[in-house]
Amino acid sequence: MIVVQKYGGSSVATTEKICSVAKRIKKTAQDNNQVVVVVSAMGDTTDELIAMAKAISSLPDERELDKLLATGEQASSALLTMALHEIGVPAVSLTGGQAGIITEKVPGKARILKVEPERIRAELSEGKVVVVAGFQGITDNATWADITTLGRGGSDTTAVALAAALKADRCEIYTDVDGVFTADPRIVLNARKLDKISYEEMLELAQQGARVMHSRAVELGEIYGVDILVAHCTREVPGTLITREDESSMENRNPVRGIAHETDIAKITIVGVPDRPGIAYQIFHALAEANINVDVIVQNVSSQGITDLSFTVNLADLAKAQKALEPVVRNVGARDVTSSVDLAKVSIVGTGIRSHPGYADRMFGALAKEGINIVSITTSEIRITCLIDKADVQKAVQALHDAFELEKPEGEVWSPIA
Repeated sequence: MIVVQKYGGSSVATTEKICSVAKRIKKTAQDNNQVVVVVSAMGDTTDELIAMAKAISSLPDERELDKLLATGEQASSALLTMALHEIGVPAVSLTGGQAGIITEKVPGKARILKVEPERIRAELSEGKVVVVAGFQGITDNATWADITTLGRGGSDTTAVALAAALKADRCEIYTDVDGVFTADPRIVLNARKLDKISYEEMLELAQQGARVMHSRAVELGEIYGVDILVAHCTREVPGTLITREDESSMENRNPVRGIAHETDIAKITIVGVPDRPGIAYQIFHALAEANINVDVIVQNVSSQGITDLSFTVNLADLAKAQKALEPVVRNVGARDVTSSVDLAKVSIVGTGIRSHPGYADRMFGALAKEGINIVSITTSEIRITCLIDKADVQKAVQALHDAFELEKPEGEVWSPIA
């Protein structure tokens, strides 16, 4: 049986924690399992490396930044392998490239093109635990290959990609929380841990700010049918299984499964945009060329052939987005570009939303009762997202959690058809 385990940065933050993780891996290997382990960088190592790079350059060269950041996971994988050797477990550490993770050549946000796991299979056949540095890969060029990094949550993506390539029996994501909760338990003290959640719902929660799993990892799990267990790295408590929708139980569970929030966003507004065909394409094409993801988009009603266009990007991409937009704004004849970092997103997510009316009414009513202004609204089939003032996030998340009674067990919550 092949088991892929991933340990996050908080799980390997110190040498003591690394030794504790090694003991857990030994126990898994002793149950006649072939074990592949993916590790993140220790604690805040990645943030510290970024800070050092920015102390030297306000906009570090992206290729060199990738090479720098990849060292964090390489250090933790080597240290964990040493800890396994110390307790008598044969093991070998591999970089992402050595593990066969081939990516596109997009610094900082590379997507995995393919996984060639021959080296991993060879090491497993020799009875070794294989410890892979997460968050990284290598471009598909044997002579001039470059190290790439996968972006935020990249170690989750590494683990699920390896599980899919190896046809692993289990993919386990170990972190510092007990599983997936109905809301961030640091904000909502009565948030409830979910035993199971669908890929679709988890994907929406992750995309809207739930940091327990990265959306790209969930997407890979759904595409390749990899069940993902999210559990605590030290506590022996049942985690949350991310898997396919169980249609037989849909009527007996909460229509709204969780509340997500995201504060690391920036709103960009292009003022005085000529309202004619092709302008929006030029703006968003420039952002796509710079590998910047755009989220909430709002265009005002045109007046005298002029409009304002607003959208949100990740806060880390703000400077790069502004730089990419400068020539476009000049070319299209817009008046100005402004930005704000004082907003946040809050979302309700659940497959039950698509089947029944009433959820938007309940959501907006709960926010209004707390005096929270809604800047803009976007929806998907199973999600409603509001852009609000960042200062109101904690109040909003708690109000929505209470409004939909998510602290109650499955099947005992508010419903518009109850």
